[in-house]
Amino acid sequence: MKSITEYLTFNVPSRRGFVNITPEVRKIVQKSKVREGLCLVNAMHITASVFINDNESGLHHDYERWLEHLAPHEPVSKYEHNKTGEDNADAHLKRQVMGREVVVAITDGNLDFGPWEQIFYGEFDGKRPKRVLVKVIGE
Repeated sequence: MKSITEYLTFNVPSRRGFVNITPEVRKIVQKSKVREGLCLVNAMHITASVFINDNESGLHHDYERWLEHLAPHEPVSKYEHNKTGEDNADAHLKRQVMGREVVVAITDGNLDFGPWEQIFYGEFDGKRPKRVLVKVIGE
């Protein structure tokens, strides 16, 4: 069995944002030379997410509005977590909704997606570098 582990680093300049990371993940799968297997993509920070969906700007805008409705950033005083001196409780909640990781099948050396599927990094407390783990295993 073959395996490869690589780390991607993202530094989203705003508090929140979505980054299509499919091209970077594809490169790692190709580098691995795995023909049949699995690719795990994991946000290694508790205020960031990795998820799969459509690469459509309207949908990303809808996510932003929906997540802010579910867990508004302000007033920061309404969250118990923020009493520790932080102001990112909403980011933890948004991450919980959007998910920590995805696993994509590798078939014939390629990510085996459904129509329109892409992998995204979701940032909910940005302005600093954060890592994403990409692990490919298979034959």
